[in-house]
Order: sequence, then structure tokens, then C-alpha cells
Amino acid sequence: MELTYRILHRPWRAKAPLYWGMLPELATVVPLLVFFGLQQPDGFRSLFWRIGFENKQNSNPNMILYAYANYQPLPTVPFVWSSTLTSYNVAISVLSLFILLAKMIATIMKVYYPIFGTVITLAMTVLYTVSVYGQAGPDYADPRYPSPTPWHLRIGCSLAEPYGAAQTCRMVQATLGVTVFMLAQYLCQFGFALWAMLPNKELDMYDSDDDDDYGSHPAKNKGASVEMKPTPPNEQVPFTPRTQAFHTLERKLPLRYS
Repeated sequence: MELTYRILHRPWRAKAPLYWGMLPELATVVPLLVFFGLQQPDGFRSLFWRIGFENKQNSNPNMILYAYANYQPLPTVPFVWSSTLTSYNVAISVLSLFILLAKMIATIMKVYYPIFGTVITLAMTVLYTVSVYGQAGPDYADPRYPSPTPWHLRIGCSLAEPYGAAQTCRMVQATLGVTVFMLAQYLCQFGFALWAMLPNKELDMYDSDDDDDYGSHPAKNKGASVEMKPTPPNEQVPFTPRTQAFHTLERKLPLRYS
């Protein structure tokens, strides 16, 4: 059997991690949909930004208003406090659910190959890395109060208690934890898919078209029995004793035509 490296119709090296890995993924994407949905459009962002500034932990949320009032160039809003991050998180959580459903269907139909898993998980890893960076990102907009990470991650939720936002603070911390867990899952899935894409003598020589592996090759089962179909005989005119009698009678009849 010829040794060929297949990029598309390539079987997975193991099936159990592929199947069972969808369960924690589903258990993670549902809380993310809830947490990110509660934060939209401004569930806590402006409040936490103001709490941090009043406690000298980050920049001033009114920085844009001051810039307008003083005819100054508009400052760049830190990504951690921007509405862009909130919308971005909602978008990737919805995308994660869609990808999970599509992956389940493709796995059942046996068309989810490692090349697809490599591309998809790499893209999702990048997207969730940006999300984690945004949620735990810095705020250096005000040089007086530099903030390498948000105050609710450095100090805790004690600053939020006087504002009645301690429970919201814990939810925000939990959101980051669930996001990191989802990122870790995509990293593992990417490594698993990349491992399946590496050249392997057994996989490259193995032609898979049965129910246990993805991919197909016409050369599989060379030793299998081939159904023999009988060759139909040449078409012949049916010949019976009655036919022979008619031919004989026809020769003995007198001519009726004058």
C-alpha cells in the first residue's frame, strides 16, 4: 500500500477525546452566554470604572467629557472599559455555541476532519486570548493612576461593597475564570487536532472508509471478497419445437399468389 500524506480525508488518532471533549465545552459556553449577556450593554463597566477612579485605581470615566469641554483630542478609552469589549465577548460566545453545534453535526456525519479542527480551534484560541486580555487588561490612560490589571482582580471585591456591587464583582471575576477555562479547552483541542495532522506512518498508510474513521480510499480491503456477477450470455432467438413445426409447415404450403 502506497504511503501518502492526506491533508483532508485524514482520520483522527483517537476518538474518545473528540467525543467527550464536547461535554465540558457545552458546559462552559452556556455560562459564558449568560455572563456576557448580563454585561450588555453596560451591566457593570461604567460602575466599576468609576469605583476604581474614586479609589485611585484607574483612569477617570469622564475623560472623554473633559476632552470635549477643554477642546482637547479625544483620549483612547482603555480596552478593559470599552463597549467594544462587551460586544466582542457576546459575539464570541454566540459564535462558540454555533461552532459547537456545527461540530456535533459534522462529527455525526463523519466529515469533521483534523484539518477543520486545527483551523477552527486555532481561530477560537486567538479570539478567546483577546477576550482574556481585555478582561484582565491594563489601564494606563491616566499616568497618575496606572492600572496593570483591573482593581477587582488585584484588590478583590472589597471596594465594591460600599456601592452595593459586591455580588456583581464576584460575577465579573467568575466570568474571567470561565473564559480562561474555555481558552484552555480550545488550546487542548488545537493541540489534539495538530497532533492528528502530524505525519504518521500508520495513519498515512491506513485507508479509512468504515464506520470508525473519517476519510475514504478506494484501495481499502484489497483482500475482501468481490461479488462475482455472471456474464449474461449472448442474445439468441428463442427456439422451441413449435417454432420448428411452423417453419416446416411454411415450406410445405403451396404458393397462393398467382
